[in-house]
Amino acid sequence: MTKTRLSLLYVVFYLSTTGLALLVAPMDALALLGSTGHYEPVMTRGVGTFMVALSAIVLQIVRHKVDVLYPTTLGVRVFFLAAFAALYAETRDPLFLVILGVVGFGFALTSLAYLADRRAASTRAAALPAR
Repeated sequence: MTKTRLSLLYVVFYLSTTGLALLVAPMDALALLGSTGHYEPVMTRGVGTFMVALSAIVLQIVRHKVDVLYPTTLGVRVFFLAAFAALYAETRDPLFLVILGVVGFGFALTSLAYLADRRAASTRAAALPAR
């Protein structure tokens, strides 16, 4: 599952950098993300806190090679994509389109890597001699 593991580093990168930006400079970070809505700095910092914590969890999944959780990372992102699409539909804030793009790209990257790793594993298993 090497490719899948590596694809999750993208998730760690965007969660940690965006989370830290939201913690340190919430209004500037929102402006960089294209937000047109008004969000309180305290709540924005709270979101940043959760993003940094989530990045630490994903980093541990990568570091410890917890292959069994790779499909879960995909399922969680399906939920996030649906939620961010709904938030965009409700607010029309471009921020949520940016988030959809970043998370969607990571979802596609991990999905393709996961399928490639599974295919390679099944090819290796088929090549083993029968017992």
